[in-house]
Amino acid sequence: MVTVFNSQVLILGTGIAGLSAALKFAKESHVTLVCKADRAEGSTRYAQGGIASVWSKQDSFEEHKHDTLVAGAGLCHEEIVDICVHEGPARVQELIDLGVEFTKAGPDEKGITPTDPTEVFDLHREGGHGRRRILHADDLTGWAIERALLDQIAKNSNIQVLEHHIAIDLITEGKLKKRGKKPEKCLGAYVLNIKTGQVITLAADVTVLATGGAGKVYLYTSNPDTSTGDGIAIAYRAGAEVSNLEFMQFHPTCLYHPTARTFLISEALRGEGAILRTHSGEEFMSRHHPMGSLAPRDIVARAIDVEMKRSGDKHVLLDCSPIPKDELKKKFPNIYEICLKYGIDITQQPIPVVPAAHYTCGGVQVDEHAHTSIRGLYAVGEVASTGLHGANRLASNSLLEAVVFAHRAVEHAQPYLKTCRKTKTVYPDWFTHLPEWDTGHAVELEEQIDIAANWLEIRHLMWNYVGIVRSNRRLERAQRRLGLLKDEVNAYYWDFLLTKDLIELRNLLTVADLIVESALLRKESRGLHFTVDYPVLDQAQPPQDTVIRI
Repeated sequence: MVTVFNSQVLILGTGIAGLSAALKFAKESHVTLVCKADRAEGSTRYAQGGIASVWSKQDSFEEHKHDTLVAGAGLCHEEIVDICVHEGPARVQELIDLGVEFTKAGPDEKGITPTDPTEVFDLHREGGHGRRRILHADDLTGWAIERALLDQIAKNSNIQVLEHHIAIDLITEGKLKKRGKKPEKCLGAYVLNIKTGQVITLAADVTVLATGGAGKVYLYTSNPDTSTGDGIAIAYRAGAEVSNLEFMQFHPTCLYHPTARTFLISEALRGEGAILRTHSGEEFMSRHHPMGSLAPRDIVARAIDVEMKRSGDKHVLLDCSPIPKDELKKKFPNIYEICLKYGIDITQQPIPVVPAAHYTCGGVQVDEHAHTSIRGLYAVGEVASTGLHGANRLASNSLLEAVVFAHRAVEHAQPYLKTCRKTKTVYPDWFTHLPEWDTGHAVELEEQIDIAANWLEIRHLMWNYVGIVRSNRRLERAQRRLGLLKDEVNAYYWDFLLTKDLIELRNLLTVADLIVESALLRKESRGLHFTVDYPVLDQAQPPQDTVIRI
């Protein structure tokens, strides 16, 4: 057993939020970054659309704020929206300064290339946005950002990266005191070395969750395999508040193909003019919303679900013919190439698309500084519930939220870290006597078939009963079955030595249960949560967050 004492800051996750925070913390502190796969793997690298920010002179903070509030269906925290919208341009400029190469605007009709900073970049428009405000790097924005941040991380001697390590649980003061004691402070985390099976104890003055979302809790998702809700689950088990987990955003347009893993078809295509159609060629979104194919994601996903159920078809079609062929290939080269790989020439054929779980709008409850209800524990990026997204995330606000709150977390934590540096640590006894991981009488798991079967059952259960359209009957059935699975998974957890798959299964089950509990608590339909038992907004009281604590 090895206990690591030298980290002032422990960050779990290496997406845009975790990397941004690491670079800023590392200016004055030693940072340990933990990721359960290769450091480049995660949701950030697959983000296609871009980052929303007021950049053009034709745009305004008030318009961006308005669009965010409308998409959030009355549940956004207005002060948080103000923070993100106003601080966004400065954070985007920092990304540019770090080497992110956003796509530049081409020459205008007179052949003049713009030099004004507000006109230099090509700006996309996506669903729910009234203006063009999406900075992008062709249709591989996430990878452009991830690559630039990783390049900077590699140059920084104050940052160590532990790849192929997964957090098991957080260590809190409450766990070291009497049973039932509130978790006054986070002291670090127990982490499994996936390759060796060794559990190490990582102590830290400040711990930051940047583990991403929980899309893998559903059978069909645009998320990578790493998105198993780890940060939400370990924070909840440690005693942190989680909120609004009933709001899982389903991206309306993911590639439907029998031999392809779910591949996201960027909303920016619809921003450029692509139209959703039925198999018969009928444009249908105008029946569901005045903005047609550019309606907010929750409405588009629900409309597609309605059309598929009405027709019995397994997908709908995205017609890209309104976009000139050269422009289509130039602006969306990755989508063009991937679709072509599967025999679909998007300049000639419509793209078969279907909704898939895409973004976790709720998460670990944080304040305006990204601080959780546990002292010394922060959450940034998709794992967090800041109040920005409300009941439905506005397209491309996620990367914005990640950099804004990574910056705010660092600013908030710095005074405390300075105190820690002066006194070595505020809690020397805790840090020198953190207990080692106790395996008890656990034995090696010889067969993985039960783990795989339970994993698949959870994902099928969530897709069938806790999907785009819900009902009390379906939710209660899901809750009962998840209760039985808890007993099985808890037995595996205590009886067998830990593996990555077992840890992820436990986390998926925790998050699935929290999503169902949250959905049952909301007695209305709002944003991404639509239930046939309560099909309208609850007008009797002001909108409330759904907050749960263990």
